[in-house]
Amino acid sequence: MSGCVFCGIVAGEVPAFRVADTPDGVAFLDTRPVFKGHVLVVPRVHLVTLAELPPDLLPGYFALVRRVAVAVETGLGAGGTFVAMNNKVSQSVPHLHTHVVPRTKGDGLRGFFWPRTRYDDDTQAQTYADQVAAALPGGA
Repeated sequence: MSGCVFCGIVAGEVPAFRVADTPDGVAFLDTRPVFKGHVLVVPRVHLVTLAELPPDLLPGYFALVRRVAVAVETGLGAGGTFVAMNNKVSQSVPHLHTHVVPRTKGDGLRGFFWPRTRYDDDTQAQTYADQVAAALPGGA
């Protein structure tokens, strides 16, 4: 898509520190990393959200995300990785992308990037679970 920085990276028109370039997607360093070695993985086709990713592209795309997560951990000697994706809210570039962030014990990152909460009780938790389950495409 014209004007999309990630489409420009995929096309080779925008410079990036590439980690992988495959038929399933492109992986490159985030220019504003949470920690050094933070990689973004994008599909080649311009899509904004995960819901738009066609089912036939899922296996290849997530296999690439998995490969990058293993490589970040192994290649950087990280203790693990944080793998995340924003859909619409907090999505700084409107092109589907998955963050693969290297983690080490004591790195200062506490859980997620936002405050955590609790359900009032099991009934409230079950109500939320039921609402999500009822909205699953193709049923539960």
